[in-house]
Amino acid sequence: METKYKYYNYEDSFDRLDEILDESDTSFPEVDEIPARDKLTYKNGFYVNCSAFFVDIRDSSELPNKHKRPTLAKIYRSYISEVVAIMNGNTDCSEIRIEGDCVSGIYNTPKQYQIDSMFSDAAKINSLIKVLNHKFQKRNITEIEVGIGMDYGRALMIKSGYKGSGLNEVVWMGDVVNSASNLCSNANKGWDNKVIFASNVIYSNLNDHNKDLLSKNYNHDCYHGNVINNDMEKWYDENCKTQSSTSGGLW
Repeated sequence: METKYKYYNYEDSFDRLDEILDESDTSFPEVDEIPARDKLTYKNGFYVNCSAFFVDIRDSSELPNKHKRPTLAKIYRSYISEVVAIMNGNTDCSEIRIEGDCVSGIYNTPKQYQIDSMFSDAAKINSLIKVLNHKFQKRNITEIEVGIGMDYGRALMIKSGYKGSGLNEVVWMGDVVNSASNLCSNANKGWDNKVIFASNVIYSNLNDHNKDLLSKNYNHDCYHGNVINNDMEKWYDENCKTQSSTSGGLW
């Protein structure tokens, strides 16, 4: 968030601490779907069943050793721009956050078909990276690899920031967020080159077609796969003049 200068008064600060710490626990009701942002105040929050979705570049710390900053800016901008575009194009995606080269989203998924819809975003992103790498290759830019992780569960949604300053963010806390982040961190690393890691809960809620595109990963107790988007794969084959090297099923 962009800062907005306001003089710091320690006595006001200490009063705000008491106000926050003395809040009633009853201000955090359970809800089935993600509420609108304007329902949040600095005194409430919501326990929500939702899906968390993370995408991250593998070995991104090596990129500054290979390219100067203007090229690095192009890598990150192009990757982040279109990953965000895919997630933003899903009406079930309620929140998108960017931290470094990690893009994460919170999806409203009370229905099983919405889990499949989120899963299709993973397939699109996997195909997007393939097209992006082709464009990088033509410009002598290092190709990138990503990992994708997703899970479903209960999260606490709160408004956090500096009251009265206009500086605030929606913060999501809970095992579902941590789990999706960890799945993303483990995906597409070392011998396990599967891009998409889905939790057992996600897998159990996918339709039969999508389940068949994944296999069990016993090391991380999840399901994984290199699922791609059929239309995007066709575009790649027709326009990039190379044989597809991505294995896995077509979504």
